[in-house]
Amino acid sequence: MRCHYCDRDAAFAPELNGVRVGLCDTHFREQFEYLADTDALASLRKELDVDRAE
Repeated sequence: MRCHYCDRDAAFAPELNGVRVGLCDTHFREQFEYLADTDALASLRKELDVDRAE
């Protein structure tokens, strides 16, 4: 799979509702940083309950 933003090999291929999007390392980091600057990451952490102690 190729990166959605450039022609490099995709290192990640997240899927949502059956749609997969390839991302190279660089574009994955850019998208992750963008999400970290929004409320989306906090919302996702809450939804996944990643801070829960086992």
